[in-house]
Amino acid sequence: MKDDRLSQFRDAGSDRSTAEQVPDTAQTRAPAYRLAFADPDFLCRDELRPVRLQLELLKPEMILNERGIKSTVVLFGGSRIPEPSQKDTARTGTLADLSRYYDEARKFARLITEKSMATYGREFVVATGGGPGVMEAGNRGAADAGGASIGFNIVLPHEQAPNEYVTPGLCFNFHYFAIRKMHFLMRARAVCVFPGGFGTLDETFEALTLIQTDRMARVPFLLFGESFWRSIINWDALAQSGTISDEDLDLFRFVETADEAMEIINNWPGNQTTDMG
Repeated sequence: MKDDRLSQFRDAGSDRSTAEQVPDTAQTRAPAYRLAFADPDFLCRDELRPVRLQLELLKPEMILNERGIKSTVVLFGGSRIPEPSQKDTARTGTLADLSRYYDEARKFARLITEKSMATYGREFVVATGGGPGVMEAGNRGAADAGGASIGFNIVLPHEQAPNEYVTPGLCFNFHYFAIRKMHFLMRARAVCVFPGGFGTLDETFEALTLIQTDRMARVPFLLFGESFWRSIINWDALAQSGTISDEDLDLFRFVETADEAMEIINNWPGNQTTDMG
């Protein structure tokens, strides 16, 4: 959004276009001549890392603000979990069995997006990592409801092209995991975690740590698939060993279905009514 207070100054885009039209000489071809903000090689230097971090924080923040998006519902989950109709192609029998959570994620995203649309798409907007598997199911469910959804993609050597259901104007791409995870949680009104691998575990424990340490407000934190989560993490052993407090086990809830998740979110203090203003 252009700031009219600065309109008396020539804009940077115009100067970039002008700079590209100068005569082709040894001087104009030299890297030193390039405008700093239009020089990819300069911007990718190690010394510019603080600037790149700031840009990755600012770009999605500005776009989400311009779209009027105030809050999100975050879906984490495995990129390798297939759609049930494709479960025969899964690498393992366990992944094939977990395919049912693709449908639950899709249904949940549809239901929460219907709730979001009652706020004109400003609150409870589905946000995923933008990739395949559970992420695709989340964006797909939002599309089923006719609403918008966010995809926070990241550049990876495999698996992480945007899925076709992310709203194009809300499909972001990141280099820094840390900034991407900030955007996941900055507007989160609920965090819903489906079975997944290292990335899902990383996102889960970072978010739980932020809530545990009061760096983030407590929100509904729902783990889909109790048998999966109890099979890979001995939650009770953490409490019994004293490495976490007993009450830390109350920071999250196990659920199995989209309907269970919606009931918890709808009954959470402050979520019973939506802001229609």
